Amino acid sequence: MPDIMTLLPLLALLLVASGFAGILAGLLGVGGGIVLVPVFFYIFSWLGYDGPMLMQVCLATSLGTIILTSLRSVQAHNKRGAVDWSILRSWAPGIVIGAILGVVVAAGLKSDALEVIFGLLAGVIGLYLAFGKDSWRIGSDMPTGATRAALSPSVGFMSVLMGIGGGSFGVPLMTLFNVPMHRAVATAAGFGVLIAVPSVIGFLFLKTEAAPPFTLGAVNVPAFAIAVSMTLITAPIGARLAHSLPAKSLKRIFGIFLLIVGLNMLRQAVWG
Repeated sequence: MPDIMTLLPLLALLLVASGFAGILAGLLGVGGGIVLVPVFFYIFSWLGYDGPMLMQVCLATSLGTIILTSLRSVQAHNKRGAVDWSILRSWAPGIVIGAILGVVVAAGLKSDALEVIFGLLAGVIGLYLAFGKDSWRIGSDMPTGATRAALSPSVGFMSVLMGIGGGSFGVPLMTLFNVPMHRAVATAAGFGVLIAVPSVIGFLFLKTEAAPPFTLGAVNVPAFAIAVSMTLITAPIGARLAHSLPAKSLKRIFGIFLLIVGLNMLRQAVWG
């Protein structure tokens, strides 16, 4: 077991990163997992728990925090009347199905493969946020029928493979279909709940090898408790900021940050 002088800086990093993740959850509707997954990975690796299923532990623990963070964020946005409940209701079945499939696939992959997936998808999201145009549109209304039946499970599936809420894919998707940014951010927080609840239930039954102490299934309880205590505090702050700050500059800054995170995860997976 590492000594206290090693644990304290890592605890401080987790507290700061969790607070930042909560702000992002409310501000951009991204659930916070895009920050927490690489932080968990760094901390557990540093402590020596770098087994073949480390990424599964990081994904599951991140998704556990997203349940409470997203609920808090939805509550804060709903007070402002920004959540589009009709989108949530119609997209819920597909998102839940995709999330369950994501758990099944993630359970069968090695940690290195999930690192590569995280890095690639984070890079794609980062490029869109950093260089995408607000004027880009695919359609004037959210899709229905076969298109929705294909897209909604994809959102849940890819989100679980990254350990994130629905905002990273849901917000760009909704804005491309002409949903206003603030409404997309608020509604995407609801996507996070739909993704996280079924996936965490699945991950609780996953047997992990060489996991950190106090890991239940694939969810590390101490990391979950520390992270969620901060994100619950800071998510409402992010939600308030979302209604008072220009989104364009924030999107670009966060996009560049994601590119860096994604490239670093790819480097870790390929070169160690």
